[in-house]
Amino acid sequence: MEKSSKKISKFIEQYMLEVVIVVMIVFMSFLSPHFLKVNNIMNILRNISLQGIVAFGMTLTIVCGELDLSVPSSVATAGVLTALIGGKLESAGIMPLQYGAIVGILVSCVFAAVVGLINGICITKFRIPAMIATIAMNYIIYGFSAFISKGYPVTTLPSWLSVIGSGKIFGVIPVPVIFLLIVFAITFYLLKYTKYGRACLAVGGNAESARLSGINVVKTKIITMIIVQVCCVLSGVLLSGQVMSGTFSFAKGWEMTAISSVVIGGSSIAGGTGNVKGTFLGIIFLGVILNGMTLMNVNDYLQYVVRGVLMIGAVMLNAMMANKNRG
Repeated sequence: MEKSSKKISKFIEQYMLEVVIVVMIVFMSFLSPHFLKVNNIMNILRNISLQGIVAFGMTLTIVCGELDLSVPSSVATAGVLTALIGGKLESAGIMPLQYGAIVGILVSCVFAAVVGLINGICITKFRIPAMIATIAMNYIIYGFSAFISKGYPVTTLPSWLSVIGSGKIFGVIPVPVIFLLIVFAITFYLLKYTKYGRACLAVGGNAESARLSGINVVKTKIITMIIVQVCCVLSGVLLSGQVMSGTFSFAKGWEMTAISSVVIGGSSIAGGTGNVKGTFLGIIFLGVILNGMTLMNVNDYLQYVVRGVLMIGAVMLNAMMANKNRG
């Protein structure tokens, strides 16, 4: 009997978040008859997809011992650049909008890589704390995006972008969910099975020890900052496809949702521990909570309170588990 209870206790401890999510789903299904309907489940997945893509990139950043708080403006700017460049190329008679938007996406990727490179250099070469460097970059990108768009939404986007932003496969599965799964698979593989992933964990755990063991700390951190920015581009392009507009003010607060998902998923904010699977569960956890509160007509402002409490609770739980393991 004692062995059985220990096994159950160990199982719950190991799969705590999964157990909590299942309990929540059962609880929500009793509170609302609409919760377990296919359309609502797909709605949850669609709603978490874009922020989830950013969260996967943020996982690598946090595991590496850093943060990127410039992601909201990066997401918004990807949509603005895609729409703006596509429209300019079409109006100049250089190429149709459907191809011009592709050029815009490529330019957005280059822009994101440069932003990630600058963030990485500021953090590694100039020793500027990641929080300060990326908050400053967030303001810079925000101002740049507002300036080039003159403060207005840019709507010169091709119809195919709406398909990847709002379309459904077999009329059921939202296309952004497929992109979410692809990014999950890539980041999961990178962190778990590659030399780069092992370097991330080592650098986040102890950068000096990693350096002494032959790991290029600067290169690892810069690559990580570039990856999260590229994730922002994909998310921003899908977001602009959903609303058929690129707007400089999109994605406000997404950095906190991404960080919340990573922390709830079990990654240490101090770096060195974490996994992409946990982040996926963290995203689902937040998606289920928010959807349930919406179905129950919980006040929007109170939803922010709940999210804040959940984040604090997750950090406290991680700290308790870490102390228990050390003990």
